[in-house]
Amino acid sequence: MDAGDPSTSLAVTAADAPQSAKKKPAPKRFIHTPIPASILNDPTLAAAATSLLPAAYNFELHKTAHRIRSSGARRAALQLPEGLLLFSLPLSHLLGPFLAEDPSNDVLILADPTYGACCLGDRPAKALAADLLVHYGYRDIVVPQAKPLSAGEILGCTAPTLKKAEGVGVVVFVADGRFHLEAFMIANPAVKAYRFDPFLGVLVLEEYDHVGMKQARKEAVLAARKAKSWGVVLGTLGRQGSLKVLDRVVEHLEEKGLEHTVVLMSELSPTRMELFGDSVDAWVQIACPRLSIDWGEGFKRPVLTTFEFDVALGYVPGWWEKGSRQNGSGGGGSGCCSGSGTCGNGDCSSGDCGGDDFGGEYPMDYYSQDGGDWNGCYMKKKASTGERKPRVRIGSSVQVEEKQ
Repeated sequence: MDAGDPSTSLAVTAADAPQSAKKKPAPKRFIHTPIPASILNDPTLAAAATSLLPAAYNFELHKTAHRIRSSGARRAALQLPEGLLLFSLPLSHLLGPFLAEDPSNDVLILADPTYGACCLGDRPAKALAADLLVHYGYRDIVVPQAKPLSAGEILGCTAPTLKKAEGVGVVVFVADGRFHLEAFMIANPAVKAYRFDPFLGVLVLEEYDHVGMKQARKEAVLAARKAKSWGVVLGTLGRQGSLKVLDRVVEHLEEKGLEHTVVLMSELSPTRMELFGDSVDAWVQIACPRLSIDWGEGFKRPVLTTFEFDVALGYVPGWWEKGSRQNGSGGGGSGCCSGSGTCGNGDCSSGDCGGDDFGGEYPMDYYSQDGGDWNGCYMKKKASTGERKPRVRIGSSVQVEEKQ
């Protein structure tokens, strides 16, 4: 759903699309059409907004109903986070009448766990022959942007890093929970974060144990460096797993000559991981980094994120190592953090660690084009050669020389 757009988009095929030798599919055109008055003034939807559904949430009933009817969908699937599942049945009853008339028309409810936008249920919806999927629950919150996310959007695994030059010292997060806010706090430890709960009308200063988290993750990385055999977990819940990242992880393990086994898993937890016993020395999970960050100390074996995996195998320096390497203490040293792992308060006799990074920069860019190649969206920027290429007219192979 396009959360901030009051209109809807219909895809139509352009009749005048240029022909090509390979018969490429015609491009899609998106035409914005307003919601008709018959739906805006529908008495059933209007009554539901005040009686069946909470006023604090905007389920965009009119927009959804219009999208269902205008697309001619015969079967629609609804996906909601666990906190909103109690409203799934009223929503299905309200939206059902807008489906195309067909004996098999139905509104399905996908009740698998939905922790974030990464848990999009498009694959099960397709398997159930749903013509349309409505995914509820996630919205833009703050102004900064981490592409390909929308401007202001943050996820539990991805948040923009504010530059010191921007001079931002405080942010306000509007939500009844702090899971997604924590990603922003991890990426910006020096920025104060307030959370405004719209239901309670309370503004709270949120805090995060940056030093403790980074110390725990450092210990997991150091333990994993001793591993001879690895288990690679590919998350199958929604779109958490990435085959692109899986190929890269396996390639790195083969380069290092390390034994490895790939395991497919929908939900990863300490209890489930214990079922594998001592069959591997360390794990790397391609699912959600917060599983390692939040629950890391609950696992008997190190369970690393893909970023931490790169650190463990030496492809990128650790967050505690960057300062010492930049200050010339050698590639393998950890500088002033070699003992405790983090300085936190900036009390460091050697002066290698600053106090405003709380023990080093720990990236939260697992769904960002500007992050690292440990995530599936990373796009390497090609170095510019400075050479100007001839302009090519769209839809033609004829080069147009630029006027000097």
